[in-house]
Amino acid sequence: MLQEHEAKTVRKMVLYITAPLLLLMVAACIGIFVYIRSALQPVDPNDKTPIQVEIPIGSSVSTIATILEKQGVVKDATIFRYYVKFKNHADFQAGNYTFTKAMTFEQIVKQLKTGKIVKEAKLKITIPEGKQLTQIATIISQKTGYSTEDIMAKLTNRTYIEELMKKYPSVLTADILNKNIRYALEGYLFPATYSFTEEKPPLEEMIETMIAKTEEILAKYTEDMEARGMTVHQLLTMASLIEEEATEKADREKIASVFYNRLEKGMPLQTDPTVLYALGKHKQRVYYKDLEVNSPYNTYMYKGLPPGPIANAGEMSLHAALHPAETDYFYFLATPTGDVIFTKTLDEHNREKAKYIGKQ
Repeated sequence: MLQEHEAKTVRKMVLYITAPLLLLMVAACIGIFVYIRSALQPVDPNDKTPIQVEIPIGSSVSTIATILEKQGVVKDATIFRYYVKFKNHADFQAGNYTFTKAMTFEQIVKQLKTGKIVKEAKLKITIPEGKQLTQIATIISQKTGYSTEDIMAKLTNRTYIEELMKKYPSVLTADILNKNIRYALEGYLFPATYSFTEEKPPLEEMIETMIAKTEEILAKYTEDMEARGMTVHQLLTMASLIEEEATEKADREKIASVFYNRLEKGMPLQTDPTVLYALGKHKQRVYYKDLEVNSPYNTYMYKGLPPGPIANAGEMSLHAALHPAETDYFYFLATPTGDVIFTKTLDEHNREKAKYIGKQ
């Protein structure tokens, strides 16, 4: 009887402890559900007072959502952003809009897609895939007249970088502050064509437009990154290696498979572009003496990924980094014609290398 009494007492104690916790969890879930449902509704179904909103050229979905929340057009910028992502909406247009608090998300989205650009673009800058930060600075300099020194000073300013990290926390993480990284923003300025309404816009505007584009593109791959257990920094680093090794005829997914196969086996990646990045030079060929450069970026000397990206990667390379082919290749070689030959063993690789390098 005593044991039965003690068991009842224990059950009561467990019930007294867990019941409130369960109630709190249920209440929290209900609260979140109610909040999200409310945030999906118009701010005020009865208020049709016109609200003038300007969406600048180059605005990302996150920027647009923030503007709409500040202007009182939507209740919560984050909910609106996830709604747009879930519905797979895109191609929003810059321009001046008239919204009301009574508009639904779909009405807002529809209007954003059909808006007219009210300011003519006075500057267009194209950043190609595979460019490094110093090269991007040169491109901006040639288009705007800012000196490359001033541009690089802004791109490497620690205080400014920390400000950017607060603005774009999902993209710019503490990983970029690793002491072994040459440039914190290397690989984070997305390759694309950008339009601006000024002939010489502020450097901050140009830089942040490019980072916002990176944020927008990476948002599409959130689930893929989680599935592979990759961070944004790891993805951009791997994608940059693929970008630098790929030719127009290259199968990026196969190149990615070689890198992953080597990582799995504990082999060094041994990719020449990392050696050139370590040297700070652009050369047609890497010689044996170049492989001796003592740098954490030298993937002949150090195993694993380099500390960070070595260039900016395009979307094809990002996709390949997340969806590599399934192969048993451990080597690849680009021929003078741009074809890429994949091999399984070092002997096979050396035979192909002797055959094609001899023709150069």
